Order: sequence, then C-alpha cells, then structure tokens
Amino acid sequence: MGVKTKIVDFLDVRLGIRDLLEQNLTKYLLPRNINVWYTLGAVLLTLFALQFATGILLLIYYIPNTADAFASVQKIMNEVPFGWLIRTVHAVGANIVVLALLLHMLSVLFMASYKRPRELTWVAGFLILLLSLGMCLTGYLLPWSQLSFWATTVATESSSEIPLIGDAVVRFLRGGAMVGQPTLGRFFALHVMGFPLLFGPLVLFHLFCVRRAGVSRPPFGEDYRPSEPLPVFRHEEHPEGIPFFPNYMAKDAAVIAFFLALLFAVVFFAPGLFFPPAAFDPADPFVTPAGIKPEWYFLWAYQTLKIFPSEFLGLAVQGGMVTFLLLLPFIDRFRERRPGKRPVFVTCYALGILLFVGLSIWGHYS
Repeated sequence: MGVKTKIVDFLDVRLGIRDLLEQNLTKYLLPRNINVWYTLGAVLLTLFALQFATGILLLIYYIPNTADAFASVQKIMNEVPFGWLIRTVHAVGANIVVLALLLHMLSVLFMASYKRPRELTWVAGFLILLLSLGMCLTGYLLPWSQLSFWATTVATESSSEIPLIGDAVVRFLRGGAMVGQPTLGRFFALHVMGFPLLFGPLVLFHLFCVRRAGVSRPPFGEDYRPSEPLPVFRHEEHPEGIPFFPNYMAKDAAVIAFFLALLFAVVFFAPGLFFPPAAFDPADPFVTPAGIKPEWYFLWAYQTLKIFPSEFLGLAVQGGMVTFLLLLPFIDRFRERRPGKRPVFVTCYALGILLFVGLSIWGHYS
C-alpha cells in the first residue's frame, strides 16, 4: 500500500473523502441536454484564480504612491524576470473576465435560469459582475499613466451630477478636489482589499446556491415542460443525466482551454490591443491627452452620458437599467422558460444586445 493510499484512507475514515468526491463528481448528475454555455462558470473560476495569482505577484514590486507608481510598473515590465508577462496577463485577463461574465449573464437570461427558485443565484451573480467592473475601474488607475489618470478624472467627475450630494461624492472618491495621492491610495485599497473581501464571499454564496438548488435543465427539446413552483425547498435532480466527472468536466476543460488560448493569443500577438499610447506616458495633471476613452465595457455608459441633455439623466437611466436587471427574477414571475414561448422577452433581449453594441461602437468612434 503506497503512501498516497494511506493518506487517503486516513482522511476517508475521518472525513469520508471518497463519498464526498463521489457525490460531487461521479455521482453528481447533470441534465443530459446540458450545453456549452453552462461551462462559463468554470471558465470564470479559472480566470478569477489567474487574476488573483498574477495580482499577488504584481504586489511584490508595485509601489502605491504617485511618485513611484509609474516607475514601479515600468520596472515590472522591463527589469523583473517575466514581469512583462505577469502584468500583461493581469491587464488583458481583466478584459477576458468581463467578456466571460457578460456571456454568462446573457446565456442565463436567454434560458431564463434566473427564475424561481434561483433568484438568489442571479442576484449574487449580478453583484459579482458589478464588483468585477468596480475592480477593473479601481485597477485602471494604479499604473498612474496619462490614460489611467485622465480616465479616472472623467469617471469620477460624472458623479458631480448627482443632485445635492454630487460634489461631496466626487471629493469622497478622489479624497480631494483633484485626482492625486489620496485617490490612488483609496483605489489601491479598494482594488486589493475592499472589493476582494466582498467578492470572495459572494462567489462562495453563488456556488452554494448553484450546488444547493441544482443545475437548471436547459429549456429546449420537445419533452421540456415548465415545472410547477413548490412551496418547500427541493433540490433539482437529474436521474437520467450525465455524470459531472468525467463527462462534463472534459467539456469544461475544453472551453477553459479556449479562453486561456484567447487570453494568451492577445498577450503574445496583440499586446497593444488594450494599451493605447497614453498608457505608456506618466500621469501629468497639466497635459490633457487627446482621445481619452474608457475601456470597451464602459463605452456604452460613456456614450449614454453624451446622448442625454444632462449627465444626471444619463446616470439615472443607467441606474434604472442596473436596478431592473438586478431585480429581474422578482419582476418576471412567469414560469415559462422556453425562448420560443417568450417572444416579447426575446425581442427585448436582442434589442438590448444591439443597443449595447451600437452604443459601444458609437462611443469608440465619437
């Protein structure tokens, strides 16, 4: 008997390791018609882990003050062994995370997997999306380049349109009248400690909800019928389904490999895709570079503020839209999940995607 078997036997007697693995791997059955969109959860867990690991490595050399931040990033890129790789993977990875989050949200919306009894799963997932965008925004300032300085200046200035408390909100975010050392300190603290402390428990709660309620069956196929809402809790079982391991885990691994290939393809072959020229100049409060735009996932919001006659109306519309999506499971109470039986929702869904893409393209070229 090998050492490995002895260790497993020791743990199995005390913790029931073999039974735990069976219940969550080989005996954990998923719907037989489960599709590739369900793999995005595993993709996101992998990308989150990669962001955490590369972020920790960057913290070893990064200096969070306005006098040394830009120089420390340049040192990481040019002097630290493989520092360029770690920093580029972290920066590009943030964009791939947002892409995967949006695709995950869109697939859940299309298949109506947010409906009862999975309202809390949706709420936790949507809050994870908002926190991820918050971490992207705060991390954007840390290199202390012209791009990050002026993008943060524009982003925080929009808060001044909030009635009564707008100016106070701007000063709170910046720590003063202008973007400076207090702003960098606050954004650094939020990026490496504040948001992650909220993010970790939310991810665990989201996974708990998914595992506890069970994976929702895709609303496709002739034999699919909407289930009746029950007054008591019931875990959704799939006795005729496929085991998570090895059947579905192989599909998870394939899609994870695809997203990692996409990430490293950008890192090695198109690293400048997310680094415009202003990202390579140190921040200068007295020189405003031309054409400062937010990242692609904020372009729709940027253009929305320009469309309305006042930024307050633009912020109100954005806030209303975010609130509507957050509370959607409590608004859409119909049991029907099949897209073909929900023409109004599917039409709004398609128009919403077109609006997002159209505003983003408009914001990029405006």
